[in-house]
Order: sequence, then C-alpha cells, then structure tokens
Amino acid sequence: MEANTKYEQRGVSAAKTDVKNAVSGLDKGIFDNSFCKIIPDVMGERKSMFGPSYCNIMHADGAGTKAVLAYLYWKETGDISVWRGIAQDSVVMNTDDLLCVGATGNLVLSSTIARNKFLIPGEVLKEIVEGTQEFIERMAKEHINITYAGGETADMGDSVRTIVVDSTVSARMKKSEVVSCDRIQAGDVIIGLASFGKTAYEDTYNSGIGSNGLTSARHDVLRHEYAEKYPESYDNAVPDNLVYCGSKSLTDATGVENMTVGQMLLSPTRSYAPVVQAILENYRPSIHGLIHCTGGGQTKVMNFVKNLHVVKNSLFATPPVFSMIQAESGTSWQEMYQIFNMGHRMELYVKENIAADVIKIARYFDLEAKVIGYCENSSKSMLTIDGEHGPLTY
Repeated sequence: MEANTKYEQRGVSAAKTDVKNAVSGLDKGIFDNSFCKIIPDVMGERKSMFGPSYCNIMHADGAGTKAVLAYLYWKETGDISVWRGIAQDSVVMNTDDLLCVGATGNLVLSSTIARNKFLIPGEVLKEIVEGTQEFIERMAKEHINITYAGGETADMGDSVRTIVVDSTVSARMKKSEVVSCDRIQAGDVIIGLASFGKTAYEDTYNSGIGSNGLTSARHDVLRHEYAEKYPESYDNAVPDNLVYCGSKSLTDATGVENMTVGQMLLSPTRSYAPVVQAILENYRPSIHGLIHCTGGGQTKVMNFVKNLHVVKNSLFATPPVFSMIQAESGTSWQEMYQIFNMGHRMELYVKENIAADVIKIARYFDLEAKVIGYCENSSKSMLTIDGEHGPLTY
C-alpha cells in the first residue's frame, strides 16, 4: 500500500509493516509457513510408538475498532444487544484463524476486556459475556467444541477511550493434521467462501463486513455530527477532514434486507468453523492451504506464497456494504482490496479434482462458495485480481 493513505493517517496499517518488523526475529514455530504459529506440545513430546505426536496453538485477536462503532450505535439507538455481535466478532477472529491450520475442535477461549468505566456500564459487560456464551452454544450445535475459561476485565479509563474487546483461543492437535501453507502450489484452484448472505447456522442476513477495515468504514461512511456528539470515539490527532466525513447516519435505510447503515456495518463476523470442519473431515490431505482474508484483505495470501502467481479472476460480485464504503470514501479499488475481504473472507487452495465436492459441502450449510481463481508458477510472488474493478496487481 502506498504511504500516507487515509487508512494510515487514521493510525491503521493494512500491511502491518511495523508489527512484522517487530516480530521478524522471533522463532516461527515448528511449521514455519503455517497461518498461525504452532509450538511443541506443552504436555511433552511423545514417541510415535506410544501414540500420535501433538502440537499446540495459541492465538489472540479481537473485535478491533468495530467495538467503537457498536458504542456509537448503542448510544444513538439504545439497542444494547449490539454488544452480543461484538462478542462474536472477538471470538471468530481467533477461531477462524485457527481453522487455517486445521484446528477445529477442543478449543479453549479466554476473553480480555478493557473499558472506560465512566462510559461503559456493567450492563454492556453483561451483554458481551452472555453474547460470548450464546455464540459458544450455537457452535456446539454445529459440533464445534469451545470451552469458555473466563478471562479478565480491566477498568482503564485513563487510557481506553471506550472499550476494547479481545480474546485468546488455544488448541491442541495432532501434528499430522496440521495444514501448512507451504503446500500451496501451481495448479491449485482457489475456492472462496462467501462472507455475505445467510447460512443455515445464522438467524439473519450478514453483510460480509467482518472485523477488518472498520476504522475506514466508520469514518468514511458516517456523518461529521458524530465527531461532535462523541469526541471519545476517535483520536483527536487524526486530521479533522478524515474524521466522520461521510454522508450517512447510523439509522439510514440501505435497501438491503431491511438493514440500516449501522446494522450493515455491525453484522457479526461469520464463522466458517462448521463448514471448514466438514471439509477437513472429508478432504484434509487434499487441502493445500487455507487463508483467512482479514488484515490485508484479498492480499493476505501474499504472506504465505513464494514464486507463485495467484490469480483471482472470478470473485463474487462486490457486496453492497463495500460498494457503499467505496462510494462514500472515494477509496481506490486497489486499496479497497487491501483493506476489506470484498465478498469472501475464507479461501481454500485445493486440488482441482475436489473443488466441486468442497463447494457442495459449503452449500449444504447454505453458504455460497465457488472457484474464484488459481495458482501458477512465477519467477516472483505476485497477485492479480481481475474482475469488475480490475485488473489490479500486487
């Protein structure tokens, strides 16, 4: 991404260059090209003659600045249930990263919440905790086992403007079942799992927004009046012309599934766990890589391939939420694909001969899926997005 974009001026980096530089010297774990860091089993290594060899994964993430958007929506509408969606966002941003190394079961969850007590009362905390448990119970019905181990809530009003909702998830799995991205190869096709629509395990339509790019979405879409009403909702170091500079109110209609602007931007991050678990149960050896298109959007895969040309030439049509953000912001499509998932938030790199079966499994859950591209050999790593807003190269 070019330096000094609006995204960066608001204090956010899609490329996370500083973070990558900070951790570049750390051990990469026992699978050096896995989507999540994998470490030796804390129970101790066992000889194969006594049983399978295990490994551990621990992952931390959260709802990000989507929690600030929830704060605005709650203050404006009085709808406290919006915080249950934030609880789901925080959990899914962890569980669905773990899917990318093949971990689908026996997950342990811990929550970390930091709040400004003067602005975030106990009723909000109750909604988040109950929302977390509600999501765990929903996943249990889909045979995804998550144990809620509690967590920490800290009152940090002198440093937290509103609230931060984070989680940590850990898992233990067989080494032989790990999916590592170093298997992604020329000849693989890419299957995209839609981020929008309504699956069999969801109650309402999902806009597909996920939990990435919400700083951009919040400021580019919403009207400047929110800056005056809620100065605690943004950093005053951000240039004034980049603070709530859109034309929309949270309660404006969108024409999509009877959703308001606020509801569209706050659609809970969809979990792909039930679908990916079913795919892995049937085709684990043929899955060469899974990429959760979060930070970095559609360019995320470039962190995990070498000497490959990744071609995405049959993406889903741009969902309305992203078209709205682009129209309000004027952000280039080149940058939009680096910030947002743009219609599919999980992609699988697989042998072509199983593609139809994988898509059939997804559709059993009422989840739209299709082949969105392919991989070919290249003298360097590169990505081409060729579709309604392309061609774009990275």
